[in-house]
Amino acid sequence: MKKMKLFIAVISLTLFLTAVFAISGTAQAVELKFGHVGAPGSLFQISVDEFAKRVNAQMGGEATVVAFGSSQLGKDRELLRKLKLGTVDFCLPSTVMSSVVDVFGLFEMPYLVKNRFHMRAIRDQLFWTYLAPAVEKKGYKIIAVWENGFRSITNNKKPINVPADLKGIKLRTPKGSWRVKMFKSYGANPTPMALSEVFVALQTGVIDGQENPLAQIYSQKFQEVQEYLSLTGHVYTPAYVTVSAKKWAKLPEDVRMKIEDIAKGMQEFVYMSAAKLDTDLLKKMESAVKINQADKNAFIKASGPIYDEFGKTVPGGADLVKAAQQLGNDY
Repeated sequence: MKKMKLFIAVISLTLFLTAVFAISGTAQAVELKFGHVGAPGSLFQISVDEFAKRVNAQMGGEATVVAFGSSQLGKDRELLRKLKLGTVDFCLPSTVMSSVVDVFGLFEMPYLVKNRFHMRAIRDQLFWTYLAPAVEKKGYKIIAVWENGFRSITNNKKPINVPADLKGIKLRTPKGSWRVKMFKSYGANPTPMALSEVFVALQTGVIDGQENPLAQIYSQKFQEVQEYLSLTGHVYTPAYVTVSAKKWAKLPEDVRMKIEDIAKGMQEFVYMSAAKLDTDLLKKMESAVKINQADKNAFIKASGPIYDEFGKTVPGGADLVKAAQQLGNDY
């Protein structure tokens, strides 16, 4: 009889504790994978790690973010596919988005974005109204706009001062059609290639050079296999915190709102980190490569045809360019 009473007591306690845990919501936190192509020390790595840190600190009981950099989970296109498959939860595409949605080619227009103050204005007044909805039609959702950066050119042939200096140079570009068109118009021989493949291609002479923000150049160690760094600043590329619209909608609303608030709250941290890297990394590379300031006016003058083509081929493209340029009048 005593054993029976003890058994009943244990069962009752177990049922009680189960009910308590259910009511208190102590379910295991949802683990969310964030894949990106940035190497250690890159702006991507710094940004994603800080995002994961903030999410995990603020809502560790509901969701945790685990970061996978250096293309561990795939290159940009593969990561976008994995978003739709549901095997990755976040990725951070940049140039590749212009191949997903034509209107994102806005950020492929050379010298469109004057500085980060101008970018803030474009983001707040144009991006969320005109660009973000367009990508949702493709099954994706952007929850924040971060940064890849202002791009410059490295190569092993000669300093690049004006567009004519690019004639015949085999130059790696990201897999975005507008970047390829732009460098063809400048006279280069552009070769689209995944970032993870570029170091070996430079080292073996398959390509002569590449173009990237300083944070990517340094973290990928391109300065070890390149002789010249030409500060062209030819394109500013945002980076987009991207999720699958379908999978994102399945998360609890309060979880989505909290994560989105954290991602958007990261934007100023990203801009400040990027600006600091631009200064610090340029000093670090002074002893590794020969650095020159390019004639930006010459590049701007040569960029008219790419703007004309964008305006004619992308619906609403000309108006979007005009609106973005007008926002830069104060900067």
